[in-house]
Amino acid sequence: MRAWVRWSAAVLAGLSIALAIRGAGGLAAGVATVAGCGMLLRRVESSRARRERVTARSDLPFAADLLAAALRSGAPPDRAALAVGEVLGGPVGLRLRRAGRALRLGTAPETAWAHLSDLPGGARFARAATRSAEHGIALTRTLDRQAADLRTAKAAAAEAAVRRVGVLAVLPVGLCFLPAFVLAGVVPVVIAVIRDVFVAL
Repeated sequence: MRAWVRWSAAVLAGLSIALAIRGAGGLAAGVATVAGCGMLLRRVESSRARRERVTARSDLPFAADLLAAALRSGAPPDRAALAVGEVLGGPVGLRLRRAGRALRLGTAPETAWAHLSDLPGGARFARAATRSAEHGIALTRTLDRQAADLRTAKAAAAEAAVRRVGVLAVLPVGLCFLPAFVLAGVVPVVIAVIRDVFVAL
């Protein structure tokens, strides 16, 4: 969500609270509402960012496999990153192309691979690629391990999302049955007890 949209919504909410309560208390509540809404809305993820995150989580293991294959065929890391970035496209492809261009210009591997750091799982990917470049570890083996780790993390995230959906699906049912249970089961008992107490008096 853009900053101006976020703060406009927060200010409108604060004004509404201030006008509803009025006086010094309303002013204080309005200011607190603006600050609270601003912080809460900052955490709201835009649909574009959500799509990018999901695409990146799905594409990153595949990118690691493709990079490993390109390196096995004899391509240097910069050319491999550029080629895989062109093939993949999307957020992972864009960052791989940036990393490939940076490597081609002689940028340090840590800085070049850091282009992937803002993606889910990208920081681990970038650290592994940097470590293998700095310490002479075979990058293909590192990428194979990273692809397996990223697939495991993706499966765990999918399982957690499925569990969360199950919990969220039960909530509306609970919210519907709880008032019915209270009205049908608890209220008649309370009324009967109160009636008996008044009759006894």
